[in-house]
Amino acid sequence: MIEKMAARLAQSKSAKRVQTATAVICWGEITTPLGPLFAAVSDHGVCAVEFGRRKPKFFTLAKTLARLKKDARAIAPVMAQLREYFAGQRSHFNLAVDLSELTPFQREVLAVTRQIPAGQAWSYQRVAQEMGRPKSSRPVGQALGRNPIPVVIPCHRVIASDGSLGGYSGGSGLRAKRWLLQHEGAPW
Repeated sequence: MIEKMAARLAQSKSAKRVQTATAVICWGEITTPLGPLFAAVSDHGVCAVEFGRRKPKFFTLAKTLARLKKDARAIAPVMAQLREYFAGQRSHFNLAVDLSELTPFQREVLAVTRQIPAGQAWSYQRVAQEMGRPKSSRPVGQALGRNPIPVVIPCHRVIASDGSLGGYSGGSGLRAKRWLLQHEGAPW
């Protein structure tokens, strides 16, 4: 996600103008029950959350015009809400998000997913129906697999129509999805 943002910036017609004002992506990390969690923010909001790894993918920005900067102050509001979530004190995030690199369909899927209350799970089919696209459950699943901001945008709350967990690309996969659902009081 961040890689795409930086690459697009580097390839833009205004790249010469941007070279003097390099884009900065600020990041930070916290420890969670699911392992280290890394988050990054752009000028427009949270643009990445990765967990369960030693090193996030967004560290591979060395060849782009975007510059990564570890900045506890810039990322503090995000990390505060994530800490509250993992402490069981928050179930909904009040953060600006930067989904500018996603397609309109992907942004629509994530907007609907953001409305799923904690402790509940909707099927991929239900998300598609809420969007007014009842035959789009497979593309909904694909869009959720590209969610750059898991936990903040709770794609873990979307399951298969048969009640099974389906897939999950965050952290340790289905183990992380099950933990997040149980943390929120869902019966998985």
